[in-house]
Amino acid sequence: MQNPNQQPRNENSSSRSQSPEYGEPVSDGKWAPRLLRECATAISNKDSTKIHHLLWMLNELASPYGDCNQKLAFYFLQALFCKATDTGLRCYKTLTSAAEKSKSFDSSRKLILKFQEVSPWTTFGHVASNGAILEALDGENKLHIIDISNTFCTQWPTLLEALATRNDKTPHLKLTVVVTESILVKSVMKEVAQRMEKFARLMGVPFEFNVISGLNHLKELTKESLNIQEEEALAVNCIGALRNVEVEERGEVIRMLQSLNPKVVTIVEHEADFSSTRNDFVKCFEECLRFYTLYFEMLDESFPTTSNERLVIERECSKCIVKVLACENEIGDGDGERRERGNQWSERLRECFSPFPLNDDAVDDVKALLKRYKAGWSLVLPQPDQDQSPGIYLTWREETVVWASAWKPQEKSREVAT
Repeated sequence: MQNPNQQPRNENSSSRSQSPEYGEPVSDGKWAPRLLRECATAISNKDSTKIHHLLWMLNELASPYGDCNQKLAFYFLQALFCKATDTGLRCYKTLTSAAEKSKSFDSSRKLILKFQEVSPWTTFGHVASNGAILEALDGENKLHIIDISNTFCTQWPTLLEALATRNDKTPHLKLTVVVTESILVKSVMKEVAQRMEKFARLMGVPFEFNVISGLNHLKELTKESLNIQEEEALAVNCIGALRNVEVEERGEVIRMLQSLNPKVVTIVEHEADFSSTRNDFVKCFEECLRFYTLYFEMLDESFPTTSNERLVIERECSKCIVKVLACENEIGDGDGERRERGNQWSERLRECFSPFPLNDDAVDDVKALLKRYKAGWSLVLPQPDQDQSPGIYLTWREETVVWASAWKPQEKSREVAT
């Protein structure tokens, strides 16, 4: 059997659409998920004959340059092969090293901006969070935003514009970026700072930019290390940040956020559960396949077939898939693969925070944003008569994919903190 990490052959998949052993056609619209599920079940059952056959079949059909089925087959085959051969950790390290070598500030920034141009997957959370922050800090003269995300500050120009057009006096904004990814090294953040400071001057907003790096864990953050001043109105922005925290430490990080006594904390996370299913391989596989099938289909709709940007994003996904399915507990959760759904995060957050509902202006901004993209995207609001997690959801073809919410410390917590 060919190692799936090797370059696949370029034969047309339609010529190989028959299973030699089972005689079942695999050219139907969803052949990849079906074969992948069979293989995952065989691995769980330790059925070596079936594992070998299905891995061989998938290897014959998979391609990173084909349609969605071929791409799913290729990237999930890699993870299943690693699971079956206990080579997940080695493969993950290889993929991580290759990704780091190919990254640069310019290429990463261009990729982020291009993705935001063609899909609301990330901009949805930006707009929702900015709306909550602007509402919570309305009327304040000294603003301090703690930004815990890896978005190269692409979220903040629109917020600066909003501050510049406020009816009252333009406030002073201090932005403290907490670096949690190795690509965002000092030289990169220096460039980001220069761009942000230039734009703030253009907008006429008094501005200060700070960077916190070198942390081993987010729970190490304190008011002192973040240089939070008493007269500042504080907001904490977490976009894709909490899923980078190991599952067992998430409660500690939430309590740390509470100790900062912010006016608002914004949370944006993917709507997927790779946490509660971590000890059941088949269930974890099903959830991983569900989520990445949606993601790959979204990429297929958003980018041209031959797009280099799309290929880079998909290769980044391959690292996540391998870690979730083939590394188990060999490495920590700190690369964001133990995602949790909005209702799971809400349960954790309610121990220290209360929901901060988005106002009508923020919701209208999100609706206006989605109109800029292709059909298929929609917004789901919480229903008062239903037991739902607070916040709003981005849906792709009626499937929830991103959860955005805002929170404020519980009143008792604020009294203790002050």
